[in-house]
Amino acid sequence: MTRATRTVIVRSAKLPRKVFRAFVELEGMYRNMVEQLVLYAVRNNIRSFTRLKALKYREIRNLYPQLPSHYVYTACQDASTRVKSFLRLKKLRLAKKEYPEVKRVSIWLDDHLWKPNGYTSIRIATHRGWITIEFEPHKQYWRYINRGWRLVNEAKVKLDKRNKQLIIYLTFVKDIEEYKPKGYLSIDVNENNVTMLVDGIAYLLETDTEKLVLGYYYRRKKIQERYDKLYGVKSRIKRKAMKKLKKKRRKNDIKWKIANMIVRTAYKKQYAIVLEKLGKRTTSNMIQRIKDKQLRHRVFQASFRGIQRAIEEKAREYGVSVIYVNPKNTSKLCPIHNAPITYSNGSRIGKCSKGGELWHRDVVACWNFFLKALRGDGSNAPSPVRYIILDGSRIPFGSTATHDPITLPKGLWARWKSLPQTQFASILNRMKWWGQTAVRPGMIVGSLTNEV
Repeated sequence: MTRATRTVIVRSAKLPRKVFRAFVELEGMYRNMVEQLVLYAVRNNIRSFTRLKALKYREIRNLYPQLPSHYVYTACQDASTRVKSFLRLKKLRLAKKEYPEVKRVSIWLDDHLWKPNGYTSIRIATHRGWITIEFEPHKQYWRYINRGWRLVNEAKVKLDKRNKQLIIYLTFVKDIEEYKPKGYLSIDVNENNVTMLVDGIAYLLETDTEKLVLGYYYRRKKIQERYDKLYGVKSRIKRKAMKKLKKKRRKNDIKWKIANMIVRTAYKKQYAIVLEKLGKRTTSNMIQRIKDKQLRHRVFQASFRGIQRAIEEKAREYGVSVIYVNPKNTSKLCPIHNAPITYSNGSRIGKCSKGGELWHRDVVACWNFFLKALRGDGSNAPSPVRYIILDGSRIPFGSTATHDPITLPKGLWARWKSLPQTQFASILNRMKWWGQTAVRPGMIVGSLTNEV
């Protein structure tokens, strides 16, 4: 049994001036409490919420007697979370200051400070009593409400002072039972693609992360050169121009759509997902020997771990098991002969030193992930040749369709379609390019449905 957690953000209706002023006052008092608690915790090296509350509750409570007492509890929780993160960075020598700075504040609420009032409003306890807040539900909110997700007791509130609104963070949880997997779906995450192996067929989902990262890199550099001379390094105009790039939103869109496609395919087939086990500082270890600044930046922005986290979160929602295997030499050894694969001139196509067959680098990694998971499930794993069908030329084996991935451009898989529909769309596009007009979709879709 696993528990999936999701946070939904909703906005309140525009509040009257007096009501919004009450929340501005509440935010100011809450900020002061958090700042005092953070300074005290860092000076005394306190990470525990319970210890911080035991030492400072009475003092803070006397300073703000007009507030409900549980705001001191939530402020201690907020402060302890900030202190843990700051002390960890300080230990790694990544903190730039002696004490953390409290810039952005979200008011933490527990079950004594807020209550749901139907489906479209909540009640919040303040220093001026209980206030009812109407919010604007959206499609994502109703989706969790109607699919059996349970609203937890904790919530957060943030102020939008420009529009006089509250940004409300609601948390939903759902207990999901994992099924016993009938097979494995292996995934290899790379800079410009994510490769998945489904029933012996490799699908390469192009992400074009390199173009995305370099495009934003040059645009950001141009903005910095332009605005730094005119308005200074920390100018507000430059920050506004940088926000319009929306790089983070596009990268999140890519990783969550990929995670959806992978997890839904695994759930449909009742398979487990196999991922490579990455270390704590994967990107830092990868760039140790890289001197090119541009390549170092690309590796840092490739989001290898970010895509894996998205897959993990979606898998938890569907009850799909996730298995991690050691990625050592998975792209360098032939899964049939267990012999080294030689790559020349930076090519992603290599040749087995024993059998002579050609392998795509990402495909061979997926096959080795699959075989490692198969051997590690406690069963007697059969020979790899039983799973890898060689339908190429005679000895030495030539490059075959079994070894080459089916490439899916970003413009196809990014449309929220299932894998068979996406593959069918790519076939139709190829036939249009070749000038063929007579198509029998039923036969093609049927064959793809059997494969995927």
